[in-house]
Amino acid sequence: MRGPIRLGGRWTLGQRLDRPVRELRVELPPGTRAFTVELAYDRAAGVLDLGCAGPAGFRGWSGGARERFTIAPAWATPGYLPGEPEEGVWSVLAGLHRVPPQGLPYEITVTPHATPPPPPAPPVPPAGFRPSTASTSSEARVPAATRRGLPEMSGMRWLAGDLHAHTVHSDGSLTVWELAALAAGQGLDFLAVTDHNTVSHHAELPAAAAAAGITLVPGQEITTDLGHANAFGPIGWIDFREPADAWVRAVAARGGLLSLNHPLGADCAWRHALAERPRTAEVWHSGWWDRTWGAPLAWAQAFGPSLVYVGGSDYHHPQEGLSPGTPCTWVLAAPGDPRDTAAGTAAPQPDGAGDPYGAGGPYGAGAVVAAVRSGRTAVSAGPGGPLLVRHGEDFLVLGAAGLVLWGPDLRTVIRDDRVRLPARPGPHRLETARNEVMALCT
Repeated sequence: MRGPIRLGGRWTLGQRLDRPVRELRVELPPGTRAFTVELAYDRAAGVLDLGCAGPAGFRGWSGGARERFTIAPAWATPGYLPGEPEEGVWSVLAGLHRVPPQGLPYEITVTPHATPPPPPAPPVPPAGFRPSTASTSSEARVPAATRRGLPEMSGMRWLAGDLHAHTVHSDGSLTVWELAALAAGQGLDFLAVTDHNTVSHHAELPAAAAAAGITLVPGQEITTDLGHANAFGPIGWIDFREPADAWVRAVAARGGLLSLNHPLGADCAWRHALAERPRTAEVWHSGWWDRTWGAPLAWAQAFGPSLVYVGGSDYHHPQEGLSPGTPCTWVLAAPGDPRDTAAGTAAPQPDGAGDPYGAGGPYGAGAVVAAVRSGRTAVSAGPGGPLLVRHGEDFLVLGAAGLVLWGPDLRTVIRDDRVRLPARPGPHRLETARNEVMALCT
């Protein structure tokens, strides 16, 4: 077996501006059963991202979270897809995220293995976990909407969740199992796992959903210097190196749903040009620290009157001081919505058997995605905070006594903790007397 293959040089700022993701070609020798890639550079001087593609296509991405990964037949470093390495020319993907004016030296070492190395020790599942793909419908948790007293409507049910979170498969610190347990412990009914530029976490979602008793929506955060977007559904990898309009077309063609993330999020703000605008955006992101600041709402109003509002915590690790579900996205989900065959449900399934990402019951990942697609959403600061939802011909307002209900032609003070009012067109919100946003309703 051939020894390590070394690649190196100096990335320049001009190269970053010309094409920020570079392919370094390497040919694996015959007999390679696994390989390890290591990246070395001065992290104090810049930031380089790391990924991989084989002769058959994409095999993983870890961004700037890792400097080493292994791909073997039966296992791979989180962020990467396991499987027999194909013979032929592979590409180590180098993302030139931050390159100083003087350039950034780097060295990449590719080590082929004739015998696959053993996998690292698996993480210990959280206390109480019993890994199983069996339905947990007989032991289903009381839904958050039931705790809040939200009624059903024509078979549709309100569900509380979070549409943006990360694990060890990108730059998060929790495993899929740990994140699922944490979200379930916060009283959420669903959670979208949206690791950066990879789908390696999707394989773990069904078992973790069943074990934790929560619906896990397969997602990926398409991540670039000019903005991020979440693609929901088990639709395969979306190539973040393509123009943003190509993401829109690819996600739609595969039956998924695209949502623009934190459009005013500092250096992650949305700056891509779009010929066709998606209908969904993460108007409320955990980075909206001062909700008297009206810029996110102003952006949403300027983006388009039919925009569907969602929220996302963008959870990465406990040290952030926030939890999944802050903010909380509410959806009015129909059981086994047949319109979202690519999102995990092939047809209405009373027992949830058609949705491997569900926690049992008919309101699985496909039903969540379908509800967002249809605009049946609301956003609150958390699953127990003041809430404003559009329920048929009415607004339901919960836990909002003393708050102000604002709309295009509506200004009124809410006097009780549970109020039903005739609904009016357009987005509405609940605010405090000092204009702090407490809830949004599409």
